[in-house]
Amino acid sequence: MAALVSGCTAQAVDTDGKAQPPVRISTTKPGDGDRDGDSDKKGAGKGSDKGGEKPAAAPKPPPKTLLDRGASGPQVRELQARLRQIAWLYENPSGTYGASTATAVKGFQGKRGLPRTGTTDTVTWQKLLGMTHKPTKFELYSGGGIPPSKPDPRCLNGRVLCISKASRTLTWMIDGKAVSTMDVRFGSQYTPTRDGTFEVYWKSRHHVSTLYDTAMPYAMFFSGGQAVHYSSDFATTGYNGASHGCVNVRDEKKIGSLFAQVRNGDKVVVYK
Repeated sequence: MAALVSGCTAQAVDTDGKAQPPVRISTTKPGDGDRDGDSDKKGAGKGSDKGGEKPAAAPKPPPKTLLDRGASGPQVRELQARLRQIAWLYENPSGTYGASTATAVKGFQGKRGLPRTGTTDTVTWQKLLGMTHKPTKFELYSGGGIPPSKPDPRCLNGRVLCISKASRTLTWMIDGKAVSTMDVRFGSQYTPTRDGTFEVYWKSRHHVSTLYDTAMPYAMFFSGGQAVHYSSDFATTGYNGASHGCVNVRDEKKIGSLFAQVRNGDKVVVYK
């Protein structure tokens, strides 16, 4: 039997030469009808038994407020320290959510397409966490005020200037009791403040350094040229600077009172 093929049809001829009815050969692959609109027909009416359109999704609840104006505490201090890391807040962390903190939060929110509320909600907080690192103790207290460290055992007897590098504080202690505490800063890595137990051997109210030609008011020398003294630079720039090895105090009133109480021979303990 011979077959003649033309286009999409094939015509058969029997043994007598009579033509047989043409047979159409389909070129449509199984399932093609679904792409040509059959699926629309088959699917027509689906969902009509259920009332047509699908019900609208329930609206998402608004983000939860975490911190707002007037709040205070450790989490506010952390918020402020994180905002300082990315230059949205320039003030030192205070632990109080005031106008400047709200303004910084508004700026941060607006930059990221969030509602500019000035209130720290869960969405704002998560965005901030993703862009910052956990603040160090010194970042949390960049302006000072770190709670004093536990006194070194050497500070518990007699009259002692108890100086902690860990908390950057000087505590004036008499017989184990804290009389006053003040912020201090130390020397840089190139001119470090010495650790150890010393004693005050010389006091100089209006001292001027002959080596650096700088004023050292209320100086109380305890180890060579190293002394506890007032620093106007520390008062102005804070922890952005460092001493040449001395223990700087930035509260002039406090060190003035301390200078009046300390005697030559009083102990000085500098510890980490």
